[in-house]
Amino acid sequence: MMLSRKLLLAGSLMLATPALYAQTTAPAPASAKPAAPPSFNQTVRLVVAPDGSGDYRTIQEAVMAVRDFMQVRATIFIKNGTYREKLVIPSQKTNIALVGESRDGVVITYGDYSGDAEKHSTYTSSTVRVQGNDFSAENITFENSAGRVGQAVALHVEGDRAAFRNCRMLGNQDTLFLAIENSRQYYQNCYIEGTTDFIFGASTAVFDYCTIFSKSDSYITAASTTPRQSFGLVFLNCQLTAAPEAKKVYLGRPWRPHARTVFINTEMGAHIRPEGWNNWSQPDNEKTAYYAEYQSTGPGANPKGRVAWSRQLTAKEVKQYTLSTVFGNWNPTK
Repeated sequence: MMLSRKLLLAGSLMLATPALYAQTTAPAPASAKPAAPPSFNQTVRLVVAPDGSGDYRTIQEAVMAVRDFMQVRATIFIKNGTYREKLVIPSQKTNIALVGESRDGVVITYGDYSGDAEKHSTYTSSTVRVQGNDFSAENITFENSAGRVGQAVALHVEGDRAAFRNCRMLGNQDTLFLAIENSRQYYQNCYIEGTTDFIFGASTAVFDYCTIFSKSDSYITAASTTPRQSFGLVFLNCQLTAAPEAKKVYLGRPWRPHARTVFINTEMGAHIRPEGWNNWSQPDNEKTAYYAEYQSTGPGANPKGRVAWSRQLTAKEVKQYTLSTVFGNWNPTK
């Protein structure tokens, strides 16, 4: 009898125990609804300011705050200031637009270079690396501040459909890296400076009304276009200028055998060498590289003095160099 009473008491305590650990938070009212996640199709506008007056102090923070795989534009307005950042636009951050308050007032800068103490290479030295598709930038300076220490990239772009307007790319060797084959890029009213091969890579890129500034005797372009591409680097209505000490500059040399580079209606300063192009000490490159001009002007224009393996386009041939032909279904002006 006593044992049965003890078992009964124990059972009562066990039944009562769950009540001691019952949820103490009051249930949500029946009318309450969970917050809806932000839409992929809802435009976003964020502000970056180094003094804390915006939504974020760094550009990287703002980029990472944007939802992945946006289907519409996410605009990040950047107030004037110098932003010492090694900025990455990851591949999942699509449709991002960086808009600076002013071109010279917004400077993104870093100083990594190939062979530095951290063992960076050309591929990892960039100040800004754009991997996401449908990226755009306006009124921004991209700078590699390493100095003349070898390859030091200011801007590395591998996303598709990337557009840059009224921007500056500052550096020395390898300033602008047009990184991969499957990338279409558009540069309008930009200023690009450097020493050696400072516009280089495999992408299909159009430079429209840009100023290209050579800081020393060397090479402007080093395309690595693949045999699968119909277009490489296309310069339209650009201006080639130089520092006083730069007096012998080549238009380009082939980083890879099938390099394609074309200058159309471009004003060339006296610093451009009469022969124009270089084969990178590989005569076989002359059989595969495609280097051409159309109606170059200025003291650096010298059609008769160019290397025999380059081309002067005809009026009929130049008609293929439209944005719709070069970029296909992408119109960067819209």
